[in-house]
Amino acid sequence: MPSAAEQLAANFNFGSFSKATELKSRIWFTLAALIVARLGTFIPMPGIDAAELARQLQQQSGGLLDVFNVLAGGAIGRMAIFALGIMPYISASIIIQLMTTVSPSGETLKKEGETGRKQINQYTRYATVGLAAVQAYAIAIGLENWGNVVVTTGLAFRMSTVITLTGGTIFLMWLGEQITARGIGNGISLIIAAGIIARFPVVIGESIESARTGAMSPFALLAFAIGAAGLVMGIVYMERAQRRLLVQYPKRQQGNRIFGGESSHLPLKINVAGVIPPIFASSLLLLPTTVASFNAANAPEWLQTMVALLGHGQPLYMVLYAAGIIFFSFFYTAIVFNPEDTADNLKKYGGFIPGIRPGKRTAEYIDYVLTRITVIGSIYVAFVCLIPEFLASAYGISSFVMGGTSVLIMVSVTMDTVAQVQSHLIAQQYEGLIKKARLRGSRNSR
Repeated sequence: MPSAAEQLAANFNFGSFSKATELKSRIWFTLAALIVARLGTFIPMPGIDAAELARQLQQQSGGLLDVFNVLAGGAIGRMAIFALGIMPYISASIIIQLMTTVSPSGETLKKEGETGRKQINQYTRYATVGLAAVQAYAIAIGLENWGNVVVTTGLAFRMSTVITLTGGTIFLMWLGEQITARGIGNGISLIIAAGIIARFPVVIGESIESARTGAMSPFALLAFAIGAAGLVMGIVYMERAQRRLLVQYPKRQQGNRIFGGESSHLPLKINVAGVIPPIFASSLLLLPTTVASFNAANAPEWLQTMVALLGHGQPLYMVLYAAGIIFFSFFYTAIVFNPEDTADNLKKYGGFIPGIRPGKRTAEYIDYVLTRITVIGSIYVAFVCLIPEFLASAYGISSFVMGGTSVLIMVSVTMDTVAQVQSHLIAQQYEGLIKKARLRGSRNSR
């Protein structure tokens, strides 16, 4: 029998959207914040020759910069004040998660509830500032040694670059937190998704141009469009897929009343690691290409050979890319999900999995199930991310770089945002039902 929440979700309609005043204000705030984030990607840094930068970037097409350029919404291609994007914050979050996993004091903070979470968030902010400053200084050094991109080199340019790029990252981090608190959806994820969506017209334009010039037949373009729609449907299906473990709670008696005796489910997602594995795998594989392209003339022969073998569409690149995605899927899942903590929480509240002893045996069983569904999830993510590689190899469309990861991010963020919109509408329906019940009660009392 469906629950009350499921019944409301099945019967809700967007006609009630006009009555959701708070939800509309949250959506408008989110849209305004995303517009501000996009505007920042068009404000150039001081001291950069835009024409020379465009020429140098053209020579580095397909490298690591393209990956970061996609995640930064094209800001790196224009060397804008938001060129670092939100990636330092994501890197800092992963580092802090690792530290809280291996450090006893970090484990203690995680168990302190809201207070510990706020302290961990504060450490993440500090780490973001440090990482952004280091990356900004490295970018300043790289730009000075990168042809004639910098108009006037020196300490003044380096300091202005560090201040500008670090400030841009801090502003995006603050903006993302404001969206999460006062808007709708996860602010950091929405900023990344907005940048990816903004680059989609480029992909569509290159596809149409390839069909016009004969590099791709119109039939292949139509098949590509149908395949893209099918890919999105498959991602939605897999991202919603769960392995539900039955959890039962024993009956207990307090006075003359009996509590408990209920059952619920422990949902385990097929893709626990999300989009982190393909980002890490592609970054590692494209690092040699980027290093060699900065000094192509003087690069050693072995590095040039490695670059040729690790290019987009090359068999070795695809094999290593898939292997990296599978490895990081298991690695990151082990970081973000602790079966022992889950088993301890179930035991604390009296819950148990039927046929499994509480405590250590429950943790082992959860780990057993999680390992097997992670195999499926990692293969699914590898498959999604390799499809654009095959297309890039077959049709030479460079904008397919990071295509699978981009689609994963967009679908995941869209699903999360829609779920939050539905939650707000369902909460409003609950409030409406409560008000009607109170009015009926007051009338009957009369």
